[in-house]
Amino acid sequence: MAPPPSNVVSPFVSLIVRILTFVCLLISLILLTTATGTTSNSDYGYVKIKFKDFRAFRYLCAATVIGLVYTLLQTALTVIHVSTGNRFGGDGLVYIDFYGDKVVSYIVATGAAASFGMTQDLKNIIDFEGLGISHFIRTTDAAASLCLLGFLFVAISSIFSSFALPKRS
Repeated sequence: MAPPPSNVVSPFVSLIVRILTFVCLLISLILLTTATGTTSNSDYGYVKIKFKDFRAFRYLCAATVIGLVYTLLQTALTVIHVSTGNRFGGDGLVYIDFYGDKVVSYIVATGAAASFGMTQDLKNIIDFEGLGISHFIRTTDAAASLCLLGFLFVAISSIFSSFALPKRS
C-alpha cells in the first residue's frame, strides 16, 4: 500500500482541529448564554440584561449553534475516517466537506464580528463600569473572541478539506 500523497492532511490532524473548533464554540456558547448584567433604569429600577436583549448577540448564539452542529457532525465523520482508514461516504462527500467548511466558517466569522461591533458600541455609548454591566460586556467579548478562534479552526479545516478535492487536469 502506497503512502498518501504529500498534499493530503492526516485524518488525525483534521480530527484535532475539529475538536479544537468544537471546544472553542462550546465555551463561547456557554459564556454567551450565561452572561448577565444589572443596570438601573429611572422608570423600572434595576433591569437585568441578557444576551437575548441584543440582536447581535442572538446572531452570535445562532452562528455558534450552527457551527457546533456542523462541527459535531464533521467530527463524527472524521472519527470514522481515523478509526477505519476510509472516508465515510467515499470520495463523494469531499465537496460537501469543502463547501460546508466554507459556509460555516463565514457564518461563525460574521457572528463574532457582529458581537465585537455590539460590544464596542455598548462601550462607546455607555459608561459600563458604573452601571454594573461590565461583567456582561466582558463576558460577551470573551464569547466573541472564542467564536473568532473557532472561525480560525474552521478555516484551517476548510484548507485541509481543499487538499482532498480531486485534482483537475
